[in-house]
Amino acid sequence: MTSIGPGDPARSLTNYYPSWLDNLADDVTIEGSAMDGVAQGAEAVRTILVGIRTLYEAQDFKYVGLYRDNGVLEDYTARVRGEPISCVVLVTRNAAGKAGRIVANYRPRSSLLLLSRLLGEKFAGTALAKHFITSNSAPYPWKPADEVVMTDTLEQRTSITELPT
Repeated sequence: MTSIGPGDPARSLTNYYPSWLDNLADDVTIEGSAMDGVAQGAEAVRTILVGIRTLYEAQDFKYVGLYRDNGVLEDYTARVRGEPISCVVLVTRNAAGKAGRIVANYRPRSSLLLLSRLLGEKFAGTALAKHFITSNSAPYPWKPADEVVMTDTLEQRTSITELPT
């Protein structure tokens, strides 16, 4: 694979297809800013990736290139329900040359939350739903929803100038 990026005369990424999608290791993992936790297994990862791609109205790759000896780096923008979303993806290959780990960092936050909510709806009732925002999601993932009590008010906050020295 050759690196292709802005200013490159061969910047014809319009027809780019990530070949690593067809070469997932059986124990491949995926994680990222739109997810809680890590999903593992080729079927789960493929389902998530296909689900994400079905939500994109457009996808424009800005950069695709090799990363170190065993990885691929992608940078692209897309639209989800009219909202812009950008993503940097790092795919690391295992010793057999198959995609073994996928990490995706989305931005801006408002769009990644939209994407996560839509994926939560898409995967509702499946084991994959726990990785995305759903109507059953706890507001604080580190606490069960029934333990979260919202009592913070402006009067309860102490300003930093009032803290003991």
